[in-house]
Parts: sequence; structure tokens; C-alpha cells
Amino acid sequence: MADNFCEALKKLKLTAAESTEDSLEGCLDCLLKALAHNNAEASEKIQENGLLQVFPGLLAPQSSCTPKVANIIAEVAKNESMRSPCVEAGLIPPLVQLLNCKDQDVLLQTGRALGNICYDSHSLQAQLINMGVIPTLVKLLGVHFQNTPLTEMCLIAFGNLAELESSKEQFASTNIAEELVKLFRKQTEHEKKEMVFEVLAPLAENDMIKLQLVDAGLVECLLDVVGHTVDGDKEEDIAELKTASDLMVLLLLGDESMQKLFDEGKGSVFQRVLSWVPSHNHQLQLAGALAIANFARNDGNCIHMVDTGIVQKLLDLLDRHVEDGNVTVQHAALSALRNLAIPVVNKAKMLSAGVSEEVLKFLKSEMPPVQFKLLGTLRMLIDAQAEAAEQLGKNVQLVERLVEWCEAKDHAGVMGESNRLLSALIRHSKSKDVVRTVIQSGGVKHLATMATSEHMIMQNEALVALGLIAALDLGMAEKDLESATLVQVLHKLLSDERSAPEIKYNSMILICTVMGSEPLHKEVQGLMFLDVVSKLRSHENKTVAQQASLTEQRLTVQS
Repeated sequence: MADNFCEALKKLKLTAAESTEDSLEGCLDCLLKALAHNNAEASEKIQENGLLQVFPGLLAPQSSCTPKVANIIAEVAKNESMRSPCVEAGLIPPLVQLLNCKDQDVLLQTGRALGNICYDSHSLQAQLINMGVIPTLVKLLGVHFQNTPLTEMCLIAFGNLAELESSKEQFASTNIAEELVKLFRKQTEHEKKEMVFEVLAPLAENDMIKLQLVDAGLVECLLDVVGHTVDGDKEEDIAELKTASDLMVLLLLGDESMQKLFDEGKGSVFQRVLSWVPSHNHQLQLAGALAIANFARNDGNCIHMVDTGIVQKLLDLLDRHVEDGNVTVQHAALSALRNLAIPVVNKAKMLSAGVSEEVLKFLKSEMPPVQFKLLGTLRMLIDAQAEAAEQLGKNVQLVERLVEWCEAKDHAGVMGESNRLLSALIRHSKSKDVVRTVIQSGGVKHLATMATSEHMIMQNEALVALGLIAALDLGMAEKDLESATLVQVLHKLLSDERSAPEIKYNSMILICTVMGSEPLHKEVQGLMFLDVVSKLRSHENKTVAQQASLTEQRLTVQS
């Protein structure tokens, strides 16, 4: 380490209080040179000599030395090991105060210093948020938007702070949306646009800010980016197209912002997004399908979209991706169809448009996300549609695939949806042919396991389906029900005080039905069901109490 650096350290420490600004500046210049030459070593010397404790007193808004002191702190705080000593030396409060200063050089170095000290530390960033830096920085961005380094410093700070949930409320109370959109419109270089995008993405996760960004005109900016980059083959065009279309989809995740852009199906944004679906570009196809899935979170929107022919667009898109297709596009298009199939009035229209036939083409998919959406789409389509449920339930290829997926223990979502669709095929068709297909494909044991699910809705769906199996073809199902230990499962459900009234009711109905089978009847007798059922006669739920009386009579007569 150079002698004059050591001299500067001593001099600075001894004379900081009474030195003239000229002599101080000389020492500070010396420190900056040393930091530029060997940052780590110089930083350690600065700390060892106790200078970090001297710096708070040198951070005066009116002093000409302040930008250099802030710059030294920023350089020292580049070292991870120096960040805690900077905090302990009490540097954060005076630096935060300097953000109210008008001097642009001071602001730039102060922002750098705070950014480096708090880098990668959520607790320190949260401290800055509590000290009110967000409104101050937003104001700075508005005032100094012509100053590129200062603007970039603000964007880096926003990018770090926006990751914290606690920051969103503060951001929402400022005009950050307006400032960022104004700044975005100015940018021509790819790197600069990316910097703004990196702040917009975490902020747009907040519903209030989503709406502010829509009101500030961000959507029009994004559509412009898409228009300019859709046919580009440069890497930066592809990156910008992806970021802009992803951000567009993110804005549609907020209910208010989504409805505003849908505008009863007349919105120009909605119309533009629809035109993405038949595009030749995979990224736009994906964004278009995801946008439709987001617009379809409201029954009114779903009904309007089905009536105006969106289903055919999605089917055409899926058809282009059947063989070795793009998995993310498949997943997005199936998500959109699933959501569109939720309103009752849409189901028959979508079935007659051939949705189930198109969806079945993806049965061979080995991708769990696609499998999950495929199952959900079919389940929504057949809800209360007996004919469709029967047609699908007799499809051996489908039922066998469902039984296979019922064992997909690595993918709980696929496993759960397969069980639910298996049950739904029986419940909505009430068909003996469907019941036989399920029994022959080995589905009974999975429905018995589903009855023990931790989700009450799934337990209930399983019990109703098992009740229909027992009622429609007990003889054929007998062995499977026996090996699935169904009677023990029912005994457990009836004995468990936590079982919901519906579960108890449907379990008793099922007990009465399986007693038509000799081996199952023997099991019922062996498990002392009378004791459990007689207690339920005084159940607070009248339907349960009534069914308990009927079941008790049946058990007594047949004992």
C-alpha cells in the first residue's frame, strides 16, 4: 500500500473535524485512487483505521466533499465483508437523508452507496423501505429523467426493492406507473428497455399497480414492442417479444385490469391479443392462449368468447401442436379451454364443436402439466353432461390412461385430477357400460383410495361413484371392492368424528348397497357397524340422523 494512502488515512482521521474542504478533498482523492487500484485491500485499511465511523460526519448536504465520501462508501461496500461494518458505523441514516439533496452527483453516489450496502439483504432493504426511500426515489426519477446514470441508479434500486412484498403498498401510493411508462416510451436501446422491464415485472404482480400500469398506457407500449419484434430474428428482438408478451399476460392476472382490457369483448387490446393465437410465432401463440385463459376467469367473458368463435381458434392452435408440439403452447391452450368450459351454457356448445375429440389427441402426452390441464378440461366439459360422460366413459383407451395416471405418485396434481375424472365419468353418466369399463380397467381400487383423501370434496365424489358402481354392477365389482378393503374404509369414515355430514351420509348409503354381496356383507357384520351407526342417530345433521336410522334397520334385519 502506497505511503501517501497511509498518510491520507491518518490525516483524514485526525483532521476530519477541523480540516478545510480542500485538504479533505486531497485525502479523499487519495482513498479513491487506492480503492480503484486494489479495492479489497484499501477497504480493509479504511475499516481498520476507523474511518467508517468518521464518514457519517462528512456526509453533509452542503459540503463539496460529500459526493466523494459517498463514492468511497459505495466502493467499500462492493465487498460483502464490508457491508455489516458500514451498517454498524451508522452510515445508512445520513445517506438516506442525502436522497433529498438537489445535487445530481451527490444523489448518484448516495444511491450507489445505499444499493451496495443493502445488496442481497432483505432485512436492510426492508429498513430502507421503512425509512421512506421509495417515494423519494420515485420523485427523483420524475425530476431527473434526463440524467441517464441517475435514472439507471433509480431503476436498479426499484428492481431490488420491488422484490419485497412490503414495498408494493408504498410503490402503489406513488406515481411509479406513470414515471416508468414515460421512461419506457423514451427508450430506443434494447438494454435500456430491459432495465425498465426488470422493474415492471415484479411491480406488475401487485393488482393495484397492474391497474395503474394499464391506466398509464403500458399496454399500448407492449403492443408496439410486439408489433416491432414479431418478425425479427435477432436475439434482442426475440427477448423483447417474450418479455413484452409475458408482461401483457401478467397484467391480465388482475381482475380489474383484465376487465378493463376486455371491455365487454369490444376492447382493442382484447382483439389484438386474439390475433396472436393464429400467429406463426410460438411465443405469441403462447401469450395469446394464456391471455384467453386469463380473460376466461369470469363467466360473462367466457360466454361471450365462446359465442364469438374463440373455441375454434384454440382447437386449430392445438391441432398444430399435436405431433411433437410445443408443450407450453399445449398447456396454455388447454388452460384456456378448461376455463371456457366452466359456465354451464358453454359445455354443450364446446362439446358439439369437437373439443373433447381434440383434447383426447393429447392422451399420449408424457408431460404432467399437459396431462393435468387435459384432465381438468374433460372434467369441466362432462359436468352434468350425461351423454358426453357416457361416450368418454366407454372409451377404453381414456379410462385405462386414467387408471395409469391414478398411480402417478410423483405428480399429485395429475393423480388427483385422474381420480376426479374417473369418478365424474361414473357420476355424470350413471351408466352401467361406463361402470363396467372402469371395473375392467382396474379403476375401483383407486376410487376406494380416493375416499380416504384429505380433501372432503374428493372423498365425497369417490363415495358417490362407488355407490353407483355397487348399485349398477355389484357382482362384477365385488372382488375389487373386497381387495380394496372398502368396508374397512367406510367403518373408519363413519367412526371418525371429523368426517363431514355428507361423508357420513354417503358412507351409510354405500354400506346398505354393498350388503347385497355375500362376502362384503360378512365383512360388515364382522366390523360391528351397528354400534357406530346407532350413535349417528342423534347426529345434529337431520339427514345424517335419518339415514342412520334407516341403515340401522337394514343392518338389524340382515344380521
